[in-house]
Amino acid sequence: VQLQASGGGLVQAGGSLRLSCAASGSIFSRNVMGWYRQAPGKQRELVATITSGFSTNYADSVKGRFTISRDNAKNTVYLQMNSLKPEDTAVYYCNIREIRITYDTNYWGKGTQVTVSS
Repeated sequence: VQLQASGGGLVQAGGSLRLSCAASGSIFSRNVMGWYRQAPGKQRELVATITSGFSTNYADSVKGRFTISRDNAKNTVYLQMNSLKPEDTAVYYCNIREIRITYDTNYWGKGTQVTVSS
């Protein structure tokens, strides 16, 4: 499985960006797709996840500003980011976790830089 993310860039505070991540290869049908981010000097943290059944989960810091969605036919996950803040600056990584009865498998994309200027 390979993940290709796109859509990062430089934006002013209050602006919006939309990230996309397409998964290719043989993907197990029961899975969770998500976005994580890592700012300089900080640990990678969860931003949002969405299950193959479209249940979502968000970090408190992005609730009400970010929206995660997915297109199962395209194996693609999106992250609409509105009202961006300088503290949202980070490398954003997409992830897919395949969920099987006895084990899970994680795959990561290479990351896309999001920079929010004040």
